[in-house]
Amino acid sequence: MYDTAVLVQPLRIGPVAIRNRVFLAPMSGVTDEPFRRRAYEHGAGLVVSEMVASGELARGRMGFDLRIRHSGLPVHMVQLAGREAHHMREAARIAEGEGADIIDINMGCPAKKVTGGYAGSALMRDLDHALTLIDAVIDAVKVPVTLKTRLGWDENALNAPDLARRAEQAGIRMVTIHGRTRCQFYKGKADWPAIRQIKNAVSIPVVANGDVSSTADAVALLEVSGADAVMVGRAHYGAPWLAGSIVAEMCSKPASAALADYVISHYEDMLLLYGVESGVRQARKHLGWYLDRHAPTTSPEQRKTILTSFDPRQVIAELREAFRWAGCARHGRLRSAA
Repeated sequence: MYDTAVLVQPLRIGPVAIRNRVFLAPMSGVTDEPFRRRAYEHGAGLVVSEMVASGELARGRMGFDLRIRHSGLPVHMVQLAGREAHHMREAARIAEGEGADIIDINMGCPAKKVTGGYAGSALMRDLDHALTLIDAVIDAVKVPVTLKTRLGWDENALNAPDLARRAEQAGIRMVTIHGRTRCQFYKGKADWPAIRQIKNAVSIPVVANGDVSSTADAVALLEVSGADAVMVGRAHYGAPWLAGSIVAEMCSKPASAALADYVISHYEDMLLLYGVESGVRQARKHLGWYLDRHAPTTSPEQRKTILTSFDPRQVIAELREAFRWAGCARHGRLRSAA
């Protein structure tokens, strides 16, 4: 039987206390303020903002301030991405000014629109330049600075241990490693054993990321990698409670009867954050994930209405109906099994 005790132990990132060792990963377009708040309330040890483009934030582009919005949680962690030291420096100052307790630097995003601009995981191809960005952020703020990256650009350039070692020497206080190369994107299986090489290279906390969706996965990843904590990303789609469930080794999601109210509350919070017109669009991916995961028998017509309507009242009414039928279907299966 795997030992879950390690998951509930607190961890420190510099002077910042983290309540347990299962974290919500930063995910662009996903981990906004309503999502982070829910994940933390369900028990995630740490939640991270979606990736924020440093140049856009530094130039004051409208809407980017929402990405660093403080959710009122005990620890506010903001992730920044960029390729220019002066933009990273200014964006870090802005985030700290908005209450960030930790600044995370993204050197792991594999998206072409990010790496094409020589940011994200593209920085692993030029560690000297990557270090200038790390230095700029650390020099700009008083709060701890962390780093998230991958194993390397491809299988012929697995330089994460070198980057982590140099980053620690520069003052980075924690490093998160996704167990894939950039060229893998999210294909294949994450290489958990390879993360141990990074752990052996540094003395700061190492967080392991990739292919975790259960308590057993989390414990196995820590055992294989030697990491200090785990970070869970895509498994949270349609399940903001997942990290908390992994920590508690029990399902903390709302009961079936309350799931419609939960989803609708999330939807309404997004409309409040972004405004109705933008919020309706932003929420659709979340509604799709909720339907896929918890109401898979929703008819194609009803699903289309939920994911295309611009009328929140119609969307809410259809969600209640979809989850009502999903609950009936589950009840029917339980009765048949009995």
